[in-house]
Parts: sequence; structure tokens; C-alpha cells
Amino acid sequence: MRAKDSATAQTAIAVPVAPGSGRPATGRGSAARAGTLQAALGVTAFSLTFPATAWGLEGFGPWSLVAVRTVLAAVIAGGCLLALRIPPPGRGHWAGLAVVAAGVVLGFPLLTTLALRTSTTAHAAVVVGLLPLTTALFSALRVGTRPSRTFWAAASAGAAVVIAFTVQQSGGALTGADTYLFAALLVCAAGYTEGGRLARVMPGWQVIGWALVLCLPVTVPVAAIALSYEPVQLTAHSVTGLLWVAAGSQFVGLVVWYRGMAAIGIPKASQLQLAQPLLTLVWSVLLLGEHLTPAAPLTAAAVLVCIAVTQRARG
Repeated sequence: MRAKDSATAQTAIAVPVAPGSGRPATGRGSAARAGTLQAALGVTAFSLTFPATAWGLEGFGPWSLVAVRTVLAAVIAGGCLLALRIPPPGRGHWAGLAVVAAGVVLGFPLLTTLALRTSTTAHAAVVVGLLPLTTALFSALRVGTRPSRTFWAAASAGAAVVIAFTVQQSGGALTGADTYLFAALLVCAAGYTEGGRLARVMPGWQVIGWALVLCLPVTVPVAAIALSYEPVQLTAHSVTGLLWVAAGSQFVGLVVWYRGMAAIGIPKASQLQLAQPLLTLVWSVLLLGEHLTPAAPLTAAAVLVCIAVTQRARG
């Protein structure tokens, strides 16, 4: 009912007339720009996830880090839901929220954290390089979106550029962590798609908020067990990394990300993530001391061209 009331309220707003044009200004352009900005902010938050996870692993075990980050994010989200007295979603939304919880809240963080025990952030960025195209494919299958051929060509080209760069950056070698990374790719794309669909009928922050709360019966006991078995060393890096992946990546980043997806559509929003591996590599240089090759600027330029084409493509 809240979603319907909100939609009704929005349609009741008077439409202003553009000066000198004699035509009503629908505001679609400004709404699209705001949605693009929100999705881009989400990508920026996500780009810090791998470096922050690497910091967190300096003081926490992989299971402890994932469980504690999820509990902390759920406490933040649950506090917001309680403070604003948000009623639980309708019965028909819980299946979708379970997909978001399994893919975005639990699956992707756990699988990538396990991979980062033996993989560099540069190599792990291969996952993010494939994620935009995979999310667009999931969206076409689940939501029925039909982007144009130009969109698919630009999305495929962007994915190929990012994969080539990140594989070259990591020396071209496949590691045992790749199984975790490709599994993370699939579950995250499913969670993004379902979350983007739900964000059309409820605010994006409520989508991730309820998904986090839904995980509490699992994450609280897992956190207690993991902390008792895995050694913990509290340092500035480990605490900062934990706080960022909990508040920044797991909650705030997903809030603006889902809002952006609802505004501009899942396929177009997903293609903004083509920039995420390159941003991650920049953070890995600044925060972790990793080194980039001279190909980075050329790759960045090629990716920006692909993103521009996908944002202007029909559908």
C-alpha cells in the first residue's frame, strides 16, 4: 500500500511548463541524471570493498569478517527501520528479498573474502569486470528488459576491455580463488537484479534493510562461532576495513545503488560498474601499495567510451 500511495502522490504533482517552449517539462532528464549520479555513488562505494576487505583480513578471519560486517550493517538498517516505524513488506516480496540476502548480503561478500585470502585485489577485479554484463543478462531474463543491439555491443566490449586489463594486471595466471570469484559473480548478479526489481515498488534502502534483517538469524550465531575459533587482532587497518564494508559497502552503497537502478533501469545502471575495477585498482595503489601497468589510462579511456554508449543506447 505504501508503494501505491507513493506512486499516486508522485503522479498528482503538477507538471511545470518549460519557459518559452509551450510544452510541459516532464523532469525525466533530471530524474535520469539523479539516478545516474546515485548509481555512480554506489559504484564508488563498491570500488573500495576489496581494499577494505584486504585491510579487514589483517585482523579478522574470513568467516568472522563477513559475519560481523553483516551483523553491523543489519543493526544500522534495523535501527533505521525501527526509528521510522516502517512496516514489514508484503508476503509477496519476501522471496525476492531472500534472493537479495543470499546473493548480495551473504554470497558475494563471503565468496570474495575467501578468494582474497590468496588473490590480489587486481585479480579479484575480474569478477567486477564481468558483473555488469552478467547483471544485464539476468535482468533480460528475470525482468524482461530488452536493451538495443548497440547497448549489448558496448556492454560486451566494455567487459572484454576490463577483463583483458585485469587479467594482464594479475599476470594472466588463473588461481584457486577463481572458483570463488566466478560463483560470486553469479550470485551477486542475481541479487542485483532482484533488488533492482524490488526497488521499483519500495524504497531502495528498505530493500537492502529488510534483506540484512532477514539474515540476522544466520549471521549472529555464525559471528559468535567464528569469533571463538578465528583469532582477532584489532588494528587501525582491520577496524577501518570492517567498518567500511559494513556501513559503506553493505548498507549506504547498496541504498544509493538500488535507488539508481530503479531510476534509470537495471541494464544501464549495471554498466556503470565497468568503471569499478579501475577504481578498485586505483585504491589498491593508494591504500595497499600495489602497482599498475602503463595500460591503465588507455583502459580507463576505453571503458569510459563504452559506458557513454550504454547510457545513450535505446532501451
